[in-house]
Amino acid sequence: MSNFKVEGNIVDVTKRNIFFGEVEVENGKIKSINKISEQKPNNHFILPGFIDSHVHIESSMLVPSEFARLAVVHGTVSTVSDPHEIANVCGMKGVEFMIENGNTVPFKFNFGAPSCVPATIFETAGAELNYHDVKALLQRSEIKYLSEMMNFPGVLNNDEEVLKKIAAAHELNKPVDGHAPGLRNNAIQQYIDAGISTDHECFTAEEALDKLQRGMKILIREGSAAKNFEALIDLLNDWPELIMFCSDDKHPDSLVESHINELCERAVVKEIDIFNVLQAACINPILHYKLDVGQLQVGDYADFIIVEDLIKFKVKQTYIDGMLLSENGKTVGNWVQHVEDQESVNHFDCSFKKEEDFIYPFSGQEEIPVIEALDGQLITNRLTEKPKVSNGNIVSDLEHDVLKMVVVNRYHDAPVAVSFVKNFGLKRGAIASSVAHDSHNIIAVGVDDKSICDAVNLVIKETGGVVALGNDREEVLPLPVAGLMSNQNGYSVAESYTSIDRFAKELGSTLAAPFMTLSFMALLVIPRLKLSDKGLFDGDEFRFV
Repeated sequence: MSNFKVEGNIVDVTKRNIFFGEVEVENGKIKSINKISEQKPNNHFILPGFIDSHVHIESSMLVPSEFARLAVVHGTVSTVSDPHEIANVCGMKGVEFMIENGNTVPFKFNFGAPSCVPATIFETAGAELNYHDVKALLQRSEIKYLSEMMNFPGVLNNDEEVLKKIAAAHELNKPVDGHAPGLRNNAIQQYIDAGISTDHECFTAEEALDKLQRGMKILIREGSAAKNFEALIDLLNDWPELIMFCSDDKHPDSLVESHINELCERAVVKEIDIFNVLQAACINPILHYKLDVGQLQVGDYADFIIVEDLIKFKVKQTYIDGMLLSENGKTVGNWVQHVEDQESVNHFDCSFKKEEDFIYPFSGQEEIPVIEALDGQLITNRLTEKPKVSNGNIVSDLEHDVLKMVVVNRYHDAPVAVSFVKNFGLKRGAIASSVAHDSHNIIAVGVDDKSICDAVNLVIKETGGVVALGNDREEVLPLPVAGLMSNQNGYSVAESYTSIDRFAKELGSTLAAPFMTLSFMALLVIPRLKLSDKGLFDGDEFRFV
């Protein structure tokens, strides 16, 4: 490791002070910080690196090493990463892959032990992690916490297996992440009393405030589909020590554009105190999760960034352990190994489908339940609509934007689950994906059975991927790593995803992120109405419709 010094306006977030000075780095740590004078105008700023406090790396469609390549240019030095997506597909082997691939780069990944694999008993997953598996993971130094406890009914009903997982984390002095959309009053107090300390699923300021007042830490989420920043950011004025920033799920095209730096910029525009902003973006995750990440203090790891100003947060340089990893928007050196040279994992075993597999017979019903997708939200609404009938079957109704949606079991051959969804806006063709939270079966939506069938079969052919087809054209982004991630260069993946996302919109989709929204239509732990491979599911009542 090289020893060096760097000058600039030093932002001491902990002491809430800014001064012009010099940072001296020796053997990857900060040897000294020397004040030269008061703040010097028109000079760059040195501050702690940004941390994404809750993200599923798999949702970027990139393996960890490639995620790091894209993230460091935005000043991100570390993530708190829940690998439950790949765990639901490949179990312990999937978690091992994420840790091992993450260890090939100097970026600071901090993985959790997935608490809910499978997420529910109402869907087919590719693996199971029981209490003994979770405890074994928690005992590893790479595992910093128990990942989001999505099974809040299990917590509230004192499910023995759930409580044992939480107890195992507490015994090892590791925090437990929450997942409690809409939980309020006595219910959220019981959830907190069980030992769960965070939540990233607040949709309103009122809900978040209720949780903050009870001592829960709130993660303000701004991902590719779920966007809660505008609803929650004003809370940072009064609760700076209990708030963090996260993306949760971020697709590669948006990761190319920005990361946590964008949330800092937007918060400053809203005149949030700069030290409150940086407390949430840089410091609170370190304190809460006990991360081995520097806070720009003497003796810390030299994990810091240099930005042009504290308004736009344009990152000039990113250092991790004193290594310069990016400069002026580009990575420095060849520190990312290509994943094709590494062992990969997957779990895919289903046959090609036929059009008749997607038929929804009409049996005289005057109304059918319909999922209403909401742009920018994981939550959905439950609607009832008059079915459109053709040749004795209920079919997509383009006039009213009520389209057929299906979930196909990817782990073994089984009947296809068929339902209907509103707000995708497709006028031609279909889109499909093997990214379908949390069990990651194949999900598709389209205007007719042939298009849906063709899209699903393209996903099966690639043993994972995202597909759009229509207008005598098709685009495929293969995802050979667990059917969730590509093994290609992150920037190439982002370019391919941008193209297929644009194509989906050319086919008529009105959603900001059609594939990300599609992936959450099977997420049963988020209300109100979702579709699993076993059927239509009521997320409020936690039962099939």
